[in-house]
Amino acid sequence: MKKLSRRLKNKNKKMVNLITQYHPHSPIIEQYRLIRNNLHFSSVDHDIKTIVITSPEPSDGKSTTSANLAIVLSQHGKRVLLVDADLRKPSVHYTFNLSNKDGLTSVLTKDISLEKAICKTYLPNLDILTSGPIPPNPSELLDSKTMELLIEELKLAYEYIIFDTPPILVVTDSQNLASKCDGVVMVVSSGKTKKDRAMKAKDLLEKANSIMVGIVVNGVESTQGKYYGYYG
Repeated sequence: MKKLSRRLKNKNKKMVNLITQYHPHSPIIEQYRLIRNNLHFSSVDHDIKTIVITSPEPSDGKSTTSANLAIVLSQHGKRVLLVDADLRKPSVHYTFNLSNKDGLTSVLTKDISLEKAICKTYLPNLDILTSGPIPPNPSELLDSKTMELLIEELKLAYEYIIFDTPPILVVTDSQNLASKCDGVVMVVSSGKTKKDRAMKAKDLLEKANSIMVGIVVNGVESTQGKYYGYYG
């Protein structure tokens, strides 16, 4: 399998920085490790295996957070699956240089088995399930009974399943999926995300009866440069 480049462009010309893989001693990595530790301690009273990553709006850094968190968890010896559940503008296959011919939508529509759809990476303990072909009905697929059954099947095989989902204020996909998962991490962008938009996103997640396990603040300035702050 081809190795990752340090930064890969997707078709929307966005950059995804896999800093956890290529800069393991960066102060930013400690923020991802803090997220990992908070997830671990949050699971004392409530088992957290399936985690939705979302944001209020586009370009807040949710896909970067999803990929790097998945890597950090796998580096800790956990068996992790990163699922691209953004069925409108998928990007995980670009980040990890994988084919997106088959993926989540292919499994949900029974065009391919789950075993065949999952992609191995060269990173120990980390597997990927790309989005698959973009469907005409993303919300319905993610809110289906078939999706519920798939989640339960994945929980038997992995210690953590990370779902990269669309911005919650744009479409209902994240809200639908959050109601089926154990926890949600919301990513906001410092200096970009307005407080009222963040609060509206939080309200929508609460209405979905989801458990907010933390908020990642992307782009917080520190003396050592920009990093991802974490608030449990």
